Amino acid sequence: DALVAAALPRLAEALAQGTTTCEVKSGYGLDTATELKMLRAIRRLQDLQPVALAATFMGAHEVPVEYRGRRDDYVRLVIDEMLPAVAAEGLAEWNDVFCEQGVFTPEESQAILEAGRGHGLRPRIHADELALSGGARTAAAVGAASADHLIFVDEAGADGMARAGVIATLLPAAAFFLKLGRFAPARMLIARDVPVALATDMNPGGGFSASMPFVIALAAFGMGMTLEEALVAATI
Repeated sequence: DALVAAALPRLAEALAQGTTTCEVKSGYGLDTATELKMLRAIRRLQDLQPVALAATFMGAHEVPVEYRGRRDDYVRLVIDEMLPAVAAEGLAEWNDVFCEQGVFTPEESQAILEAGRGHGLRPRIHADELALSGGARTAAAVGAASADHLIFVDEAGADGMARAGVIATLLPAAAFFLKLGRFAPARMLIARDVPVALATDMNPGGGFSASMPFVIALAAFGMGMTLEEALVAATI
């Protein structure tokens, strides 16, 4: 009830700024019961307000502190317990992993994403946000629908994504709020025929705005996209 009540004004704010479809991720529970609770809240929100919601399971958002010395056990928990439970209730359309140095390796990410596909959950991935970590390569290997962030993606990773048809979802507001000092290389991705999308990455850790107009402005002034490219990336 509290999660639903807190989300309603945020969705209303997003709608007021032009957002009519919103992907919502879990990933802030990191145990089966709390991840399911978040996804049930997302499902309830579908019928309470007009923004269309797409639910993403992201139990692989971080390795919990209690699993830091036995990370394989947490990967098994996600694969053997969380994913089947999410699928059994039909709570999510997508499965996402934070593939990053210090979080989930490319090998762990691929195992989780392929396991999710076996349960009918289509793969997305957080890739190359803080370093060149193999996320873009993994996105191509599993045929992910999209790869988020990509601040450190290189030409080889971009070429692999282009061949696999992976969409680059760039999140300039996150880079802005986290003060990373750089944005994703939008011009390089476009030049290498990677389709580019834009999103807010509104989240409690480093995405403090629901404003897609702000994202479009950052794409133009921070990433060198034309207004037309940014409008296409934010809509189509």
